[in-house]
Amino acid sequence: MATPAMMPAGWYADPTRRHECRYWGGTDWTGAVSDGAVTATDPLESASQPPPPSSQPPFPSSQPPFPSPEPPLPSPQHPAEFSPVTAPAVPAVVRRGRGSRAVAMIAIAVVAVAGVIAGLVIWAPWQSPPLLRPAGLVAGPSTTSSVAFRWSGLAAGPAPDRYMIMHDRNVIGSVPGTVTSYRGTGLAPATAYRYRVVAVRGGKRSAASAIIVVTTLTPPISAARWQGPWNVSLKIVRGGADLTAPSSWVESWQANPKCAAGACAVVLSGGINGHTFKVTLARAGAAYSGMFRANLFPCGSGSSSVPDPSTQTIRITLTTAHVDNQAWTASSWAGTMVIFSPDTSDGLNYYCPASTQTAALSGNP
Repeated sequence: MATPAMMPAGWYADPTRRHECRYWGGTDWTGAVSDGAVTATDPLESASQPPPPSSQPPFPSSQPPFPSPEPPLPSPQHPAEFSPVTAPAVPAVVRRGRGSRAVAMIAIAVVAVAGVIAGLVIWAPWQSPPLLRPAGLVAGPSTTSSVAFRWSGLAAGPAPDRYMIMHDRNVIGSVPGTVTSYRGTGLAPATAYRYRVVAVRGGKRSAASAIIVVTTLTPPISAARWQGPWNVSLKIVRGGADLTAPSSWVESWQANPKCAAGACAVVLSGGINGHTFKVTLARAGAAYSGMFRANLFPCGSGSSSVPDPSTQTIRITLTTAHVDNQAWTASSWAGTMVIFSPDTSDGLNYYCPASTQTAALSGNP
């Protein structure tokens, strides 16, 4: 039987594991290498040759090797494929007489070698074709907290083991190789997200797909959560002639929602003209309203003034919203406050007739 060194010349798995394929010249490994159907030269680093390819059936010892002066380029679809070898022609006639037995044995040997060569071509190790880059990414339906997109299956070669989903260079998930779509959930509203897809097969990755940008839907203002501290501008726009206080000023108010998330009623607290207040405002869409009593504008002045408890009716409407820490949150609002004061007198020095003032309100974080 032939020694392993008499394997046919061709492309085999690189025994040094530095490349996908290396060319076996028939007697020795050469410096010709191939990666992804691209050939290059990488000489062996030591004088001792790695072992010859052993995954193929050996040649008979009487059969000479088949050297190739120039290593053929691997097929782009099958980098490890080598060109078919044509077996030597078998003599059609074997003459009788002296030496005919030897001639017949040679003919049988040639036929045997031809069979082995054919087996080598059929049994040669075929390397899987390179993984193609996923393509054809198309956005799907989105909600205020989710996005979806899909892509085309690979145009050639076996299906991948899986597809990796990447967002901002980070792997955020994967789907089986038979699935060509993805849905991201738990996202912020009104926000653009950038994704890429990578195919994976046998531990190898394809090039990343082109970037697809998908955006979550923008919720209505009525869905915004009203919360946090606010700088509130107050301006008396009606009934100011009855007051000795300034016609406009700025206060600090706090809105505390009465639910853990989303839009709901709030408890509004703060100061007005040096007096504190606290009121619960009911919600109706983007509008909030409530009523409270407080001594905002006393009757008289100085130490001799008398309390003049008034009724305040507040109506506020959210005007803009934005994403804050993944939540859809109010970013400005406007409204009015109507102040009604009844007749008030200390019985001696002061008499304050009933009055009504209207103040315009606007709030910003």
